[in-house]
Amino acid sequence: MNDLATSDAHAVPTLDVTAVRDDFPILARQVHGQPLVYFDNAATSQAPRQVIEVFDDYYGRYNANIHRGLHTLADEATAAFEGTRDTVRAFLNAADSREIVFTRGTTEAINLVAHAWGRANLGAGDEVLISRLEHHSNIVPWQLLARELGFTIKVIPVDERGVLDIEAYRALFTERTRLVAVNHVSNAFGTVNPVREMARIAHDHGARILVDGAQAVPHQAVDVRDIDADFYAFSGHKVYGPTGAGVLYGKAELLEAMPPWQGGGEMIATVSFERETTFADIPHKFEAGTPAIAEVIALGAALDWVSRIGIDAIAAWEGRLLTYATQRMSRIDGLRILGTAPDKAGVLSFVVDGAHAQDIGLLIDQLGVAIRTGHHCAQPLLHHFGVEATCRASFAAYNTLEEIDVFTQALERVIGMVR
Repeated sequence: MNDLATSDAHAVPTLDVTAVRDDFPILARQVHGQPLVYFDNAATSQAPRQVIEVFDDYYGRYNANIHRGLHTLADEATAAFEGTRDTVRAFLNAADSREIVFTRGTTEAINLVAHAWGRANLGAGDEVLISRLEHHSNIVPWQLLARELGFTIKVIPVDERGVLDIEAYRALFTERTRLVAVNHVSNAFGTVNPVREMARIAHDHGARILVDGAQAVPHQAVDVRDIDADFYAFSGHKVYGPTGAGVLYGKAELLEAMPPWQGGGEMIATVSFERETTFADIPHKFEAGTPAIAEVIALGAALDWVSRIGIDAIAAWEGRLLTYATQRMSRIDGLRILGTAPDKAGVLSFVVDGAHAQDIGLLIDQLGVAIRTGHHCAQPLLHHFGVEATCRASFAAYNTLEEIDVFTQALERVIGMVR
């Protein structure tokens, strides 16, 4: 098999986008008689055939429940499932596979931290810092818990470019600050936050940091030990994997000290009516019930695919796509891009004078182009910029410069229809 990503000490990694696209069957389909242009990757990326084939293989060859069975199929399923845990550990450069907890996605991972760590460590008068850039899944769990426990949520501001104000962040800390909850990359604007520096500042003040990495893991190398994240979460379906499988990384000493969140099978050591129930070691203490076995195995296949292509090659190609699309869209009369941070992932949110985002999304779909419209689960951020909804185009490794041409031409045509 040929390497699709190549680099040396002095070269920018390259990516053979034609070969990449060959791995994605869905890209061959048409929508409304037009070749599909899929620019909704920040919501859900497409899956390569290597991921799709996992489901046929699992259900056709070794479908069984994991961990407790003694028969061959159970052994094979357990080995494949736990093999993904090792894959994730290496992908994030975690110190130990016990620090990898499987969840349904980023949302469940954040809720796990809120309920298991938050209930044990937060109380009345404490403070949690959350940035204005956050997805609702990194806001609402903390609001619900604050209502119950009585701690205060303080908002880290952003400037007119959508860049987090690091000095304002530093100034928000007090002796009662217990946690920072921040995304690595904004799903609405693509802003890349300086999470390594933010973690250092948090730790200097004795606080913990949780990083929502859902939009970072597909686009750049992530090293949780270099960041020094206490918790890091991501979802499989945004990194070329399936829905229903995600990851919470947590430092082992924190996970060991946290109580379980959900109770049931798998997460126990002993259960008794006469004595106190005891719990399994990490990470299984946090994985109650039968997990999404096939989905987790498929997540491992997705991360293997990314590693084979090369995350640096993907990042470089997506950077080229972002630059080209920004240039093309900046020439469209009446179009305004929101989020102009100098360090961005491949996300472009925009509004058009005199046109509703939903109208643009519906009409451009008729031309075969899939984008996202709405508030992107980031209502506080959009309200701060005075808008209720934007259109969002977001890129992945399989997108091309030619697709951007198709997109911008379709966009100009649609704008002419709605204005």
